[in-house]
Amino acid sequence: MRNGDDLPVMKRRQRSAFPPNYVHSLDSTHMMMTALGCHDKDITFAGVHDSFWTHAGSVNTMNEILRHKFYELHSQPLLNNLREEFLEKYKGKVESFEPVPPQGDFDLQEIYEAVYFFN
Repeated sequence: MRNGDDLPVMKRRQRSAFPPNYVHSLDSTHMMMTALGCHDKDITFAGVHDSFWTHAGSVNTMNEILRHKFYELHSQPLLNNLREEFLEKYKGKVESFEPVPPQGDFDLQEIYEAVYFFN
């Protein structure tokens, strides 16, 4: 049985696969942080991919946890951290990594007031 170890790395496919996989990892991190936040408040949590559930009486509290954990995660310099990690990990193997694009002007605090923050 052939395992493919002898096949060349398809760089274009690797490059195009990375962004959605990275975003998915952030989504799953948010889910885990939300689940832990619900556990801390003794709220039942269930979820699949990007759908989160709780009992009807806990929805408002889970909504607060969702927003807080999203803010906590995305207020970090995630792309800068990723770039620094890559620069360290691939030192001497890759010439450089593109700089992180400039940050936009979205005020992350707005998620606390958004009617349709999470759906």
